[in-house]
Amino acid sequence: MKVYTIGYGGRKIESFISILRKYGITAVVDVRRFPKSKDPSFSREMLERILGENGIKYYFLGEKLGGFVRGGYEKYMESQNFREGIEMLLSIIRGEVAAIMCKEKNVKYCHRRLISNYLEGLGVKVTHIE
Repeated sequence: MKVYTIGYGGRKIESFISILRKYGITAVVDVRRFPKSKDPSFSREMLERILGENGIKYYFLGEKLGGFVRGGYEKYMESQNFREGIEMLLSIIRGEVAAIMCKEKNVKYCHRRLISNYLEGLGVKVTHIE
C-alpha cells in the first residue's frame, strides 16, 4: 500500500489540481481539524465540489485525524479516536491513489508527518509531495 501527502499552503487551486493529476491521485483525505481557509477554494465545501468536478474524491477525516488536540498530537495518537481514523484512512488507501492533505506545504511543520510515521510503521509507503 502507498499514500501521498500534500500541503496546499501557498498554492492556487489550479496548481493543486494539476499536481494531483500529475501523481494520478484519485482521492484527497483532508486531515485539517478546521477545514476552512483564507482562500475559499480550499474551504471544505468548495474544495469538495472542485475536486468532484475534476474527478477526484474528497474525504474529511479531520474529526479523527486532525491536529490541534488537547494534550498534544503524539498523546492523541494513543486514543481510540485516532485508531478509528487510521482504520478509515487505510480503507480509503486500499482502494484509491490517495493524498493526505493539510495546509502546511512542508510536512516537517505539519501533523501529517506523525500520521505518516505511524503509517510507515504499518508498512505503508508514504511519499510527500512538496
